Amino acid sequence: GAEGSTLMSYFSKNQIQALKPKITFSTLRDLQCPVLQSTDLQGKPEESCSTEELFEWLGAVLNQVSLDNKSSSFLSTYCCPEPNTVVEKAFLCTITGFIIPEKIIQLLEQLCCYFGEPKLAYWLTLTVHGFADSPVSWRESEHGFHKGGENLYNFVIFRNLDYWLHMAVGAHDDCPP
Repeated sequence: GAEGSTLMSYFSKNQIQALKPKITFSTLRDLQCPVLQSTDLQGKPEESCSTEELFEWLGAVLNQVSLDNKSSSFLSTYCCPEPNTVVEKAFLCTITGFIIPEKIIQLLEQLCCYFGEPKLAYWLTLTVHGFADSPVSWRESEHGFHKGGENLYNFVIFRNLDYWLHMAVGAHDDCPP
């Protein structure tokens, strides 16, 4: 009816702008990074950090929390897990919008080009967040917002193309097997 055609004309005028993802780039200098070994998921004392330590560190970096454990900080006394190394330059790219799975696969493939010559990166990460109040999650369940609306997964890809996959959802949500 008339309502449908009005909606169609609205979307034809506005959808291109609405669906265009917003992209921001930043360079993080002298960033403390955990030392990782692709075969050591649990980490080894004085050799490498665990997947859990990396995931926590990533949360701090993505939220721009200081990693220097200053007692005067009211926000955080978090510090980078041991062992760690200082990376002169790390690149952070954030894409915000509705992104289909095929585009995420393309992004992963493009990111792996960083392992070509010159071999600068030892590992890289790609984090995909669903909206906190998204109505759906994985499998058959509705997404339960409850406290935080956690709804994300994170790839850690190594130079030899081994990878780790973190998944985080709320306590009442299903996770893929």
